[in-house]
Amino acid sequence: MSTLYMMMAITKRSIQNRLKELYKRNGLEVTFMTLARGTASNEILDCFGLEATEKLIRFSVVTDRMWRNVKADLEQQIRIDVPGTGIAFVVPLSSIGGRIVLEFLTDGQAFEKEEESVMKNTVYELIVVISNYGHMEEIMEAAREKGAGGGTVIHAKGTGMEKAEKFLGVSIVDEKEIAFIVAKAADKNAIMKSIMDKAGLGSPARAVVFSMPVTDTAGLRLQEVQ
Repeated sequence: MSTLYMMMAITKRSIQNRLKELYKRNGLEVTFMTLARGTASNEILDCFGLEATEKLIRFSVVTDRMWRNVKADLEQQIRIDVPGTGIAFVVPLSSIGGRIVLEFLTDGQAFEKEEESVMKNTVYELIVVISNYGHMEEIMEAAREKGAGGGTVIHAKGTGMEKAEKFLGVSIVDEKEIAFIVAKAADKNAIMKSIMDKAGLGSPARAVVFSMPVTDTAGLRLQEVQ
């Protein structure tokens, strides 16, 4: 799957409504958001005449074409290149857990499904699990059964969740949790299948799962010797 990416836009919270409208005009409505804060030093803030700001991180699955269109609008309409406004970038996806999840996350974007993974020689993968709030214990238990070590969980909110019934046949609440799990590439498919089987769309967790290649790691020595 070489034409799909995880797009992350990190912006000051004060422009979130403008950003939401920009996404909507481009047909990008299924997104996931979480709050954050900037960590620029006082010297940098003073240099640009800025104040410390609260941030919003917005995750979306996009095609090449969608990224080009949104990037152009971010630069021209939001002026994201102005210091203190934000940053946006894309990371290639290697797999998505199920065709209907793929259709839900891309929500009408035109793409061609190709051979899995744009990076074939990676030892590790980052597995991302997005679920209804309050189900991470069962998700991590399913992941550990197939070789995962642990994960990091953040609280988030989904937009465009009303489209879930159309694509997935179920309703999904806006309040979310997102888990990031770094696992061996050889274990990725088994871990993703275990999560989908035990906490997928047929369960109260309503979890969707996808993965991204990891080019290098530090801090996983115990997994490396197994």
